[in-house]
Amino acid sequence: MGLLSILIFLPLVATLLILALPSAARASYKYIALGFTVVQFALSLFLYQQFDPHLGGINQAAGYQFVEQLSWIRLDLGAIGQLEIDYFIGIDGISLPLLVLSTLVMLMGIGASWQVEKSPKGYFALLMLLNMAVMGIFSALDFFLFYVFYEVMLLPLYFLIGIWGGERREYAAIKFFIYTLLGSVLMLLVIVGLYFSVVNPATGAHTFNMLLMMDPNNYSDGSFFSLLSNYHEIFGVPARMIGFVVLFFAFAIKVPIVPLHTWLPDAHVEAPTPVSIILAGILLKIGGYGIIRICYSIFPDVAAQANWWIALIGVVSILYGALNALAQKDLKRMIAYSSVSHMGFVLLGIASLTAEGLSGAMFQMVSHGFLSAALFFLVGVIYDRVHDRYIYNFRGLASIMPKYTAYVAIAFFASLGLPGFSAFIGEAFVIIGAFNAESMSTGIPRWMALGGSIGILLSAAYFLWTLQRMFFGETRLQGGKAWHRALTDLNRREQFILFPALTLALLLGIMPSLVFHKLNASVLQLLEVIKPYL
Repeated sequence: MGLLSILIFLPLVATLLILALPSAARASYKYIALGFTVVQFALSLFLYQQFDPHLGGINQAAGYQFVEQLSWIRLDLGAIGQLEIDYFIGIDGISLPLLVLSTLVMLMGIGASWQVEKSPKGYFALLMLLNMAVMGIFSALDFFLFYVFYEVMLLPLYFLIGIWGGERREYAAIKFFIYTLLGSVLMLLVIVGLYFSVVNPATGAHTFNMLLMMDPNNYSDGSFFSLLSNYHEIFGVPARMIGFVVLFFAFAIKVPIVPLHTWLPDAHVEAPTPVSIILAGILLKIGGYGIIRICYSIFPDVAAQANWWIALIGVVSILYGALNALAQKDLKRMIAYSSVSHMGFVLLGIASLTAEGLSGAMFQMVSHGFLSAALFFLVGVIYDRVHDRYIYNFRGLASIMPKYTAYVAIAFFASLGLPGFSAFIGEAFVIIGAFNAESMSTGIPRWMALGGSIGILLSAAYFLWTLQRMFFGETRLQGGKAWHRALTDLNRREQFILFPALTLALLLGIMPSLVFHKLNASVLQLLEVIKPYL
């Protein structure tokens, strides 16, 4: 078994171990989850250190690293040919940073779960199952395998929100499940269409191999998604355009974009703190990753035609999310809407089809991953103490929780894009890419860069206004003296969880090359794939 398979299936071993232990050993479940996640994080850092940044990947099999390919399912279908599904995994510069990010955020999620008392066996087993699915999604190069991991991810999330969530947890869990399942069903239709359109030149059989789907030469003449002889239309719209749009919406639900974002605030508000951390830190990135890895790489011709609309959706998401964040009175809901705004930058960067914009979008995903995880953890700290998140119920917290205030201030300043922090690098490169897109003839006008810039200004407004309302001035708490006693400052465990994320925000703000160096070749390779269609 290769290193990448070990990285994927380590959490599954933890799940089986937790399930095998009797209830009398309930105190050990969290230590098992922590131990396996620490090993997983160390392994991801080893992969990061061993990764050769000169290999591009994307549509070149030789450009992928830590590759493992085994025959998984072979079925003779008679006249149709043979069904080919492989256990095919590997990573390039697009997936590597997200794998490392996922292991870090999962570690934060386990740390935030330390006080979970309700059914710990089921809780930690589901958390580890979710961990396995996420690793599989970022590593799979066979579309069927990708879909299996994508579906496996839904089940633990549904139960984690529905059982361990807040008062309206069933509503939030069902809403999340239906939205994501809708995306999955749509994705399955396109997967089937692609499968019957693409032929493996080595075996002559239809295939789910993503890399073969990226090569126009592997499409059968007259097949449904064929590039060169595509005469298939549905209601006058080319089949490839429909395939791209369907896949885009499947992943856009996960990003999430406006107006498909409505599941996100409800899921965040009702989810327990660790699940909110994982949801914001990792799962939103699956949407952006899917758009880059699948939509843009398999349908580069359509991506070049549709990028104006995708950039527009990105700008709308930036502004709509920021304006909604400004209007929120619930702290967790405010941060949830800020995520909608920040992920809009990812769409704008991808749609710019410039090296700066795409690199900025990837950097923004990594930066938003650990910063949003830190923000949701900070909200969870105050909620655990007084079970309230209403912004106007707190004032003058700085005088009674100075350490907490310092961490919140750093997280807010880092998230609003202050120079010196990672979010600044991500957003600045997206704006540079969007501004430069017009001169590169990618079809993105400069006013969209201006729209993104206004989003940065609005994010500064809602973060600083919240800081002013809750932390400064004379101390006034809705719960009076009882709240004053309950609102103790951060303990060592809480600081230990927060410190790496905020340190990383500063480190990547000063040395962005730690990420750019690894993803640059893949970004350039993706642009080479799309360039002929611009």
